[in-house]
Amino acid sequence: MNMRPNRLFLSPPHMSGSEQEYIAQAFESNYIAPLGPMVDQFEESIRNFTKAPNALALSTATAALHLALRVLGIGAGDIVLASSFTFIGSIAPILYQNATPFFIDSDTQSWNLDPLLLEEAIHKAPQKPKALILTHLYGQCADLDKIIELCKAHDIYLIEDAAESLGATYDHHQSGTFGDFGVYSFNGNKILTTSGGGMLVSPHKDLIEKARFYSTQARNDAPHYEHTEYGYNYRMSNILAAIGVAQMEVLDERIKKRRQIFEWYREQLNTIEEITLMPELSNTKGNRWLTTLILHHTDPNAIRLALEEENIESRPLWKPMHLQPLFKGALSLHNGTSQNLFDKGLCLPSGTQMTQDDVVRVCTILKKALA
Repeated sequence: MNMRPNRLFLSPPHMSGSEQEYIAQAFESNYIAPLGPMVDQFEESIRNFTKAPNALALSTATAALHLALRVLGIGAGDIVLASSFTFIGSIAPILYQNATPFFIDSDTQSWNLDPLLLEEAIHKAPQKPKALILTHLYGQCADLDKIIELCKAHDIYLIEDAAESLGATYDHHQSGTFGDFGVYSFNGNKILTTSGGGMLVSPHKDLIEKARFYSTQARNDAPHYEHTEYGYNYRMSNILAAIGVAQMEVLDERIKKRRQIFEWYREQLNTIEEITLMPELSNTKGNRWLTTLILHHTDPNAIRLALEEENIESRPLWKPMHLQPLFKGALSLHNGTSQNLFDKGLCLPSGTQMTQDDVVRVCTILKKALA
């Protein structure tokens, strides 16, 4: 009887070993409901790591984006510019606020939002855009200097969707700390996980405090439940924050390992002309959350199925938002880059428990499928 080889997942959780200790502390303190000392400690660890002055721990990164739009006053009829090549969680909050998304395609240098198309979109928009949600894709930073310059020149709020890029740097500064808001994700597949959760960071203390108010059902300061505005149940659980505290202790080594995995892949694949790995801008250092590539002539689904046959998970690159049925007819400026990446791209297993032998195993099957 043939036994299937061990499953290689795309990006599974990787616990540090200290999580149970912090969870036990949370249980002993009986702070089981949302909020408590671990939430405060997790926020502090994010502030210390990123140098963001203010941080707010939340139930999801999508909730964080929603709060950012809400406190910035984005509402019905407002135009929000956004990366097209991203996950739906980056865009759904625009709809929550009844605003109008305007999707902008990628450049080939970073696979992130194209600054030239951004400038064109600003001028072509039917009215002045109020905000930009900029995704740092697969842990790689976008071309921030040009994008920040355009946002400042046209008085557009910048919200960084750094859900995938915690620990990535641009000019030695952390992604998520350049705009009016930054957002990180701690979903189960991210470089750091609390099983589910997000963080909102900002240089603006007043805006973070307003977001904090909305995140706890907009309860006014009174001995009873008093409400002058509506809010949301968006705060992070103290138990999940305990996991985050432990995870933050190993974030540096997790980033180092993801980058090592990418280098192992590059060593195996760099001589194959059919393959191009995701680039990295010269003044940036990505966290290489996922190792991603494009195949110039081969159907990536054929490679995906060949890997799956050997119990290895891989996945297509994101389908651009301007190609999603949900957004048929939406405002967009596209140059074909993100569609090409979606048509030809593949994400490879990148979990931090992978060994070099695991990478060789993936590449051996990939090469065989290409042959």
